[in-house]
Amino acid sequence: MENSFKRAVKTLELDKILERLAGLTACRDAYDMALSIVPETRLNEANFLLEQTKDAYALTARFAAPSFSGLKNVDNALARAAAGSSLSTRELLDIAESLRVIRSLSEWRKRNSGGGANLDPLFSALVPNKYLEESITTAIISEDEISDNASPTLADIRRKIRRKTSGIKEQLESFIRSPHYRKLLQEPIVTQRNDRYVIPVKAEHRSEVAGLVHDTSSSGATVFIEPASVVEANNEIRMLLSEERDEIERIIAFLSSEAGSFEAPIKESVRIAAELNLIFAKASLAYAMKASAPVLNNKGLIELKKAKHPLIPADKVVPIDIRLGFDYDALIITGPNTGGKTVSIKTLGLLTLMAMCGLMIPAAENSQVCVFKGVFADIGDEQSIEQSLSTFSSHMTNIVRIIEECEGGSLVLIDELGAGTDPIEGAALAISILEHIRQKGAKIAATTHYAELKAYALQTQRVENASCEFDVSTLKPTYRLLTGVPGRSNAFAISERLGLPSEITDRAKEIVSTENVKFESLVTSLEEKRSEAEQKLEEAKEKELEAQRLLEEAKEKLEKARLQSEKEAEKARSEALRFAERAKREANTFMLELDKIKQESEKIKEKGGAQELRRRLRQGINALEDSLNPVSVNMPASAVIDDEPPKTLKAGDNVLLIDMGCEAEVVSFNEKADTAEVQIGGIKMRVERERLRLTGRKKKAKGNSSDTISTVKNVKAERKVLASEDTRCDIRGLNVEEALPIVDIAIDNLAIAGLNEITIIHGKGTGKLRAAVHSHLRKHPQIKSFRLGTFGEGETGVTIAQLK
Repeated sequence: MENSFKRAVKTLELDKILERLAGLTACRDAYDMALSIVPETRLNEANFLLEQTKDAYALTARFAAPSFSGLKNVDNALARAAAGSSLSTRELLDIAESLRVIRSLSEWRKRNSGGGANLDPLFSALVPNKYLEESITTAIISEDEISDNASPTLADIRRKIRRKTSGIKEQLESFIRSPHYRKLLQEPIVTQRNDRYVIPVKAEHRSEVAGLVHDTSSSGATVFIEPASVVEANNEIRMLLSEERDEIERIIAFLSSEAGSFEAPIKESVRIAAELNLIFAKASLAYAMKASAPVLNNKGLIELKKAKHPLIPADKVVPIDIRLGFDYDALIITGPNTGGKTVSIKTLGLLTLMAMCGLMIPAAENSQVCVFKGVFADIGDEQSIEQSLSTFSSHMTNIVRIIEECEGGSLVLIDELGAGTDPIEGAALAISILEHIRQKGAKIAATTHYAELKAYALQTQRVENASCEFDVSTLKPTYRLLTGVPGRSNAFAISERLGLPSEITDRAKEIVSTENVKFESLVTSLEEKRSEAEQKLEEAKEKELEAQRLLEEAKEKLEKARLQSEKEAEKARSEALRFAERAKREANTFMLELDKIKQESEKIKEKGGAQELRRRLRQGINALEDSLNPVSVNMPASAVIDDEPPKTLKAGDNVLLIDMGCEAEVVSFNEKADTAEVQIGGIKMRVERERLRLTGRKKKAKGNSSDTISTVKNVKAERKVLASEDTRCDIRGLNVEEALPIVDIAIDNLAIAGLNEITIIHGKGTGKLRAAVHSHLRKHPQIKSFRLGTFGEGETGVTIAQLK
């Protein structure tokens, strides 16, 4: 990268973005890699880097980013291990921790395999080593502690040490508990000096305790003596401790050798893990900036939509739109100081460099960025985005370097072009520099106050004016970049608003050349017309949106009406077909019923006419009622009840209503209708003869005047009716009150007989009887389901019910 290119990277503050990126990494290697990123000048490479960032961005959204915590650079330790050196426990633990991270990354990718194709080669290149990882973590508990499980030999040595130590402590405990020695001790405790167990003895009694003196207190009042009885045991412990150290060194050496044997794959895996950490850090930065991925090209085309400078606080930054390379190759930005000119070109340059580094940019979707061969910038203050003019010579030095290094496919950004010298000469130089850079094929964006450059942009093809909007009424810039409109310095208006006497500004206006006044007037007129056109455009857009909304609503209503019309037409066709089918079925049923009626009428004539048929039907119904509802009646013991219905009745006869279980007295008998009018207490009612039984009275037995007997009809003889396979119940010609009890009796009969289907013939008629039957069946405890008959079953003239 050329010197001027490097200077532009710092001038445009890419280094600050890279510092933010580095702060999102989890390991030192990734941190250093972030700070060392340089913009990629090859389209394919830049595209690949950006695609990796996009994949990490998508994977983070779907599965959350993997953890890289604990990853460390262990290259130096592995190199020494491979050379035969023993590593420290800290170095071995760092290797184990890095191996854990590598393994967790590999497992994370296996669990979350959707998408991220550009990252798969990196994940696939990771080489987990669970054997070495577990070998280290099993043997080393912490930097200062080796596990007993490190080896069987170490476990055995430590067992012996514990046993010997316990024996020594027991001996010394008995020693200090002894009444003879207790008075010789400074304190009744067992302690250690030089890794040997001792007891504190008063200095004046040191000769009374046989043993070795290992230490004295600072005051000299206490001597620490190892009693002779435990010297040998302490010696054995010292030997065991020496064996322990040797075994630990052997274990460390073995683990170091194992780590050294895997040097190459571990180094490569750590490097790849750090690279993945950097890529996912780019995705995290994109989320923090609310960034999107631009479309990259190498044709010199830039289109930034709602672009924001990432270093300006989010609550203060104003989005701008910038185009370059489509209709013009040079953009001349004019306007007052602090109006946002410098921010605009720095935003253009910084976002371009970010995209070339594979970073997503804080701009709207589908923004376009060119991957330039070089990006060059001459901006007055490299430490701030606010304007600060430099000397003419300083500017020229930078511009000379830029002219020498830039070429076709470069982007050049110049702040205050031609400033710092005589305005006439400066403007001429500025125009000449612009022409020279354009001739070399570079794209250029420059800021200026010179009216000559505004005129140059108006008169020259593929050079465009732009300005930063300024609100004179509030003396504040809006920071909006307006392409196609030259800016004004507004010096006179700002001065007057700040309190400069009007006679001064009036005199200044007189001094300004006529051509300049005309140009400024033209710019003012253009600005007013632009504002008016912009306002009308906004109104037109609002009207267009309203018209579009109304059109969509009209289309929606039209579509709903069409669908409703089709639905109604289809419903009408279906209804017509259903009526036609129904009429056809009813006609067929009617013909069948006519034949049946004809046949039944002939049978009726043979068996005594309609009266006889009705009598037999009523007799059958009563038989069903009797069989399913045997009546238990509390009668006086002297009562005598006939088993059969009476053949005739007369007024005054005592009778029993067998279905109600109560006595009554006959008031009159209609032989023709085969019914009797009976009185029960104060209630008179007409009932069929078949429902009555004559009763007689016996004399009351002595002493049993209050006794009663319970009479229950024997239904065994009638149970043969239940075995009938005729599952039909014909209730045609009956009213609802008469029909429903018959239906209940028929259902009970079939349930007792173990049958599970009944056909109720109710006819079609007005449908009142059918509706009553259906309503009754819905509430019947023995009915599972029911339906109307189909063609050949009687259709709507019958109901077929399923018993539970």
